[in-house]
Amino acid sequence: MSKPTTEIDLSGFGLERIQHIGRGQYASAQLVKETASGQTFVAKCISLAALNEHDQDLAHQEVFLLQTLAHPYIVAYRDSFLIEGANTLVIVMEHCGGGDVRKAIKEKAKQGAHFSEEQIMTWFVQLCLALQYIHSEKVLHRDLKTSNIFLTEDGSAIKLGDFGISRVLEGTTEAAVTIVGTPYYMSPEVCRSEPYNWKSDIWALGCVLYECCMLKHAFESSSLLGLVYKIVSDHYDPIPSFYSAELNNLINQLLMKNAESRPSINELFANPYVKAYLAKQSAPVAAPSPPPPEPKKTTLRQELNLVPIGTRSY
Repeated sequence: MSKPTTEIDLSGFGLERIQHIGRGQYASAQLVKETASGQTFVAKCISLAALNEHDQDLAHQEVFLLQTLAHPYIVAYRDSFLIEGANTLVIVMEHCGGGDVRKAIKEKAKQGAHFSEEQIMTWFVQLCLALQYIHSEKVLHRDLKTSNIFLTEDGSAIKLGDFGISRVLEGTTEAAVTIVGTPYYMSPEVCRSEPYNWKSDIWALGCVLYECCMLKHAFESSSLLGLVYKIVSDHYDPIPSFYSAELNNLINQLLMKNAESRPSINELFANPYVKAYLAKQSAPVAAPSPPPPEPKKTTLRQELNLVPIGTRSY
């Protein structure tokens, strides 16, 4: 029988455990120090024994995505390996010392204060740059939320993380049908069982922006049915009046109930208000990418076979 993921000792792989930082049903995360470099990283241990074949594919897909994505505002991939004896996949990633944005929001609310518009918009354009990049790589994040956005030690920059349930869009498919993600950030079209698409990530982006301003979710309810009703039919409370009309208008555009009415990332970057904050960022804005070449018809398993995941005995 496999050891629980929480008990796995990674010291034999040059990683010294500092502390546990998270635990899910099939995975745990620990803060580790790389013996060779002295640097700290996050090691995510995923118990493959507990997962069905489809979910094992998703775990490997997360590695595939992390290996191919490289951007200043995306959590960086360091290494991955399979511990055969424990049937556990280990993914080693960059550690963001500032915690996540959800935690920062809770702390700000506890203080009875608000983030400055400058701070909110700095994080927002960084998030837009990260989204523009993954969308250009034909990836939908699908679980964009404040607890998946991490802060650097000084809080000056964000890093988008947790691609565990992202999907690579195959061919010219514009939509992914499966409902996934956190209900608070679920778009009206997904609530109506319509396909998830690029604009659903934009809705979630609007929910994140709103949450940074209001320090609470745009739509809340004690039941899933109540939440779905609010997302599809209801209005959200206005943001505080000390924020600008431009910021208020931006939230309204992102949280349009009709997906077609929401702006794309490139349309957001053409907005003079957003453009002003964008000009202050060091990361370059990529030009809209040309249409991708016709993809080879490969299955996810064939794609994953191309990913060099080392196998290490335990």
